[in-house]
Amino acid sequence: MDERRLERVRENMARRGIEQALIVDPLSIWWLCGYYTEPYERFLALYVPAEGEPTLFANRLFPDASGCGAQVASFSDTDDPVPLVAGVTAADRPLGVDKELAARWLVPLMEARAAAGFVLASDVVDDARSVKDAREQELMRRASATNDAAMAWLVEQVRPGATEREIADGLLGEYRRLGAEGHSFSPIVSFGANAADPHHEPDDTAFAQGDMVLFDVGCKRDWYCSDMTRTFFTAEPTEHQRRVYEAVRRANEAAEKIVRPGVTFAEIDRAARSVIEEAGWGPAFNHRLGHQIGLVDHEPGDVSATHDEPVRPGQCFSIEPGIYLPGDMGVRIEDLVIVTEDGCEVLNSYPKGLTVL
Repeated sequence: MDERRLERVRENMARRGIEQALIVDPLSIWWLCGYYTEPYERFLALYVPAEGEPTLFANRLFPDASGCGAQVASFSDTDDPVPLVAGVTAADRPLGVDKELAARWLVPLMEARAAAGFVLASDVVDDARSVKDAREQELMRRASATNDAAMAWLVEQVRPGATEREIADGLLGEYRRLGAEGHSFSPIVSFGANAADPHHEPDDTAFAQGDMVLFDVGCKRDWYCSDMTRTFFTAEPTEHQRRVYEAVRRANEAAEKIVRPGVTFAEIDRAARSVIEEAGWGPAFNHRLGHQIGLVDHEPGDVSATHDEPVRPGQCFSIEPGIYLPGDMGVRIEDLVIVTEDGCEVLNSYPKGLTVL
């Protein structure tokens, strides 16, 4: 059990007035106690009281959990885990549960009166995970460096006749060659006007010389995720294309420039959005500026106009403004940043100046 992380979760529980919590997100369990398994339809949970030793509920089919630093309550496929949980929880107090607790477990726990009430308490762990410690920050740097190297490989695959799907399918092998375990999300490869769809799924569109090319890709390495977008030209851009690209680049850099403790996520979004609005393409920037990232690509806490929380040192999130003109073109430029004590560190080193391949 990582006692420092457990203490942060308990501090958040105290602020919420929660004396007990049931955590079922496998990655949050791993983050706290170093034990990971994918339970699929079976029950897996970590019970965290305000004081005392946590309890891990684990099926005997799962890997040995004896070294997790918590008391282990084991059960078999023919056992009902609900009475086990109800035997540990304080029935006279509310129980905080996380957003991953499926109804097939939550409803029976309610019917068993395992607690005086049930409250959504994902934030007690999500908030703690949001601030990366020194080791986590180093792993985020390493994952992003791997992604930078993969971007160079992607550029080399752009040739007449190559399809979006072929390049996207080949990326996994390159990630593994570079030392990553796999994708942090399904890669986006967009040729030509397909880039005007922010979440375009690679298809059989073949590259033709002169097409714009957008890559939005990320890998997972040593548990931690990367995410980066770059947009390229394959012919000398028109004045219109150049103006669109430069507006996005300026928006990206304007947002990164103001990131520091105390500045709100909404202010960071506004810094980028105002650049694109002043350039005349405000409605074409049709998504939030970014998202937090760590053990998963999209962690809670976005960089948007509605998120007024100030950023804190150790938080990591994306800065990814874009302009999308259907039937014409699309540009997005994305970096990850880590908030430092007096600014931010940009994790991506792959160039983002206008490039003609």
